[in-house]
Amino acid sequence: MKAGKIVFRAILIVIIGVTVGMAVYTWNAKRVFHNEMPMPFGIGSSVVLSPSMEPTLHVNDLVFIKKATTFDVKDIVVYQAGNTLVIHRIIEKNDENRTVITKGDNNDADDGEIPLESIKGKMAFRIPYAGVVFKALKSLPGTIIILALAAFLMIMSWRNEKKESESEIDRLRLEIAKLKAGSDDETPESIEEEIARLKKELGSAD
Repeated sequence: MKAGKIVFRAILIVIIGVTVGMAVYTWNAKRVFHNEMPMPFGIGSSVVLSPSMEPTLHVNDLVFIKKATTFDVKDIVVYQAGNTLVIHRIIEKNDENRTVITKGDNNDADDGEIPLESIKGKMAFRIPYAGVVFKALKSLPGTIIILALAAFLMIMSWRNEKKESESEIDRLRLEIAKLKAGSDDETPESIEEEIARLKKELGSAD
């Protein structure tokens, strides 16, 4: 039982650490380096915000991007234009100028020449319409809710264990009192000393 509680708390600590770490990392990347899609470990994610890639991609699809060094025609890529991320398909490639021309599958006009340095990576896979949940969790209120919930569960776990320990101590107190009630040389002080010893043992067992 105690091993399970320790694992549960460890998971909560990891969730809190990862949530805080990712929030700081993302804020630093966007505000300091103006990088709208940080890619730790070479993987990034973005939410489709427009129908420009219909019917291949839909609004609110969650798209995962893998960092790449080479690109080919027909690859779906993400590039940063100012503070905006664009996910479109490569329709032309110019190796000499190190540029590509991209276009949304649902657009009539292309985006013009895009330097390869602006491209974040290629689309690896997508999760249809999962972007709604992703945006909510990634927002400041979503981060606060995750941290508050993890902290609440941690506090409740500690309180429940404390209550269980107190209940066990009360049970032991009653049993000791019953066992020693018939002995003339046992005093309330000796009973309290025995209970204190048991409390210490319970504490060291935790």
